[in-house]
Amino acid sequence: MLRRRNLFQERYNHFLHELKNEILSGGLQPGEFILPENTLSEKYQISRVSVRKVLAQLVDEGLIEKIAGKGNRVKPPVEEIVRQTITLAWFSQSYEQELLGTIIRQYEAVHPYVKIELVILPSEQYTTKLADMIEQGSGPDVFFISDTHIRDMIENKRYDVIEPYEPAKFTPELSYGKLFDIFKVDGKQLSVPIHFSPIVICYNKTMFKQAGITGDDPLRTWNDLLDAAKKCTAEPNEDGMIDQYGFCFSSSTNRWPSFILQNGGRFKSDDGKRSVFGDARNVEALQFCNDLMYKHQVSPIYSHASSYLAEQVFKKKRCAMMLSTYYFMNEFRGMDLSWDVLPVPHNREKGTLLLCGSLAINKYSDKIKVAQSFIDFFVDEEAQTILKRGGCTIPALRSVAEDNSLLNPDIHPEHYNTFVDVMEYSYSHRALGVTRADVAIMDDELNLLWANMDTPEEVCRRIEERMNKRSESNGSGIVRA
Repeated sequence: MLRRRNLFQERYNHFLHELKNEILSGGLQPGEFILPENTLSEKYQISRVSVRKVLAQLVDEGLIEKIAGKGNRVKPPVEEIVRQTITLAWFSQSYEQELLGTIIRQYEAVHPYVKIELVILPSEQYTTKLADMIEQGSGPDVFFISDTHIRDMIENKRYDVIEPYEPAKFTPELSYGKLFDIFKVDGKQLSVPIHFSPIVICYNKTMFKQAGITGDDPLRTWNDLLDAAKKCTAEPNEDGMIDQYGFCFSSSTNRWPSFILQNGGRFKSDDGKRSVFGDARNVEALQFCNDLMYKHQVSPIYSHASSYLAEQVFKKKRCAMMLSTYYFMNEFRGMDLSWDVLPVPHNREKGTLLLCGSLAINKYSDKIKVAQSFIDFFVDEEAQTILKRGGCTIPALRSVAEDNSLLNPDIHPEHYNTFVDVMEYSYSHRALGVTRADVAIMDDELNLLWANMDTPEEVCRRIEERMNKRSESNGSGIVRA
């Protein structure tokens, strides 16, 4: 008897939540009639008495109305109706927070029964906090996760709190396929990409002009980069200080690996099971990075102390170039700074890093269909256009991302579309097989190199040994896209 009662309750709750979510998500529009009671009874395998009970509850909630002789239809919303709330979680360091309010208001305007409650969580331990909240039953219905966050969740085996979702109207063909791959596990699309950025060169146009650096693509190779950096680096003053550098190196793992890719280097073997960080091309790339600071002295040495010092030095007009993202370029708005972007240079081949953000659904949410409708809205033209018009962040919808009519010279750089060609040779950390544990090892060992206290050969050798030792002790730990 207990099992039959539980089975009945499951079917009853399933019918209630599905019908309610169909209305809240806009699947059933105001004025549209609901299926007949006998059809609903057969479809959900519950009695007509139970069907009527659910319908009566929705009438009481003001979502539907009973029309004599015709059936039940969705009611047009009125001011007195209390909206159903879904919670959206975002991380505190996001550059898109200001635009979120506009997107949420637009969504609520076309989904009058739904209210979005935005919750900003600290960036520190973001994924751990999210997973803990979800498992404790207090998690958000929808939440933002970046390429870094998904790697955290995969390695910590916390991604099972996500309900996989593939929008029917937003496919890789309408976007950029490699963005979707970042958030796939065992062939399942865990979350939906909403925006992205490859790593590019950001440069000060005034400094380039003063140094006589011209042309649409003056940084084709590493030699070009070094030559331009030398031209833009000021001579030491009488106290031996240099008040302007040509380049500012960044120790962020979202930046320096681009040099590895520009030299045809590799992080893992072809099967992804072993580290090959000791590869001679990796050594050569890291030697070039170190030489920018110590041998050629075209980059401040102390920039290894923080992942974001390069950006701060650039904003203060104390360096002519840096590796950056379209995300960070949002900080230049309103500044007295003349700047533009260029593709990263190359040595042996073209290559750069790719970063991405996405939206995921709480597996245990009772409003999954509504959550899906919010994601559908976020990747549709209206919301993606808000992203494009309001900042430098690149929308995931290709038709909007590459729409030049949306560019604003007060916001976007002249060569904003640099990303279009760069995407061909952009690679995410997941595509490269780089895990968060690998990053921790690299950061630990590379600190000595950035401080010029060890050679690239030795540092690369130790990184490879430590990565392989960890893999052997833990198993490969590979999770396939």
